[in-house]
Amino acid sequence: MERKKTKGRQKIPMQKIENKNALLTTFSKRREGLFKKASELVTECDVDIGIMMISPAGKPHSFFHPTVDAIVSHFQNPDMQLSQGIRLDTTTARNKVNQLKNRLEELDAIEDAAIARTTFYDQMAEMRQKGWWESIEQLNADEQIIFEAWLRDTSSKMFHHLNQLENGASSSLGRESFGV
Repeated sequence: MERKKTKGRQKIPMQKIENKNALLTTFSKRREGLFKKASELVTECDVDIGIMMISPAGKPHSFFHPTVDAIVSHFQNPDMQLSQGIRLDTTTARNKVNQLKNRLEELDAIEDAAIARTTFYDQMAEMRQKGWWESIEQLNADEQIIFEAWLRDTSSKMFHHLNQLENGASSSLGRESFGV
């Protein structure tokens, strides 16, 4: 049995980091992780959340959802009903977040499709380099269906282009016979 070449993830003891560069780097990474978790909590549990912190360099950072006013008002008086303006701001912020989330999902789907298409085209280029007769037998059922669709599409485009060329040639021949 082979031994591991690295130690893998190690538990880091919780103590103050003395090195200034390491401290700032750790803060930045931890802040991003905290904000990401807060965003996930908002999305999954539909909660209001507010985080405020000052970095070791003295810069303020914050994360509020849906708005600062809604969080502060609710924190100051949990039983108080939010004003109409704050409720409107809250609803607008939630709707905007949902719209952006839906758009992100759409873009992720488009990206996945583009990656799949690129991978397929790369495979087709590789098959052309090998010679299609050598590599077509290595395709699985899904890849064969995709390859067949690609061949049909290419054949259709070639047939259409050929018709255009033939029609262009016959129309120019017709013009010559009429002296046009």
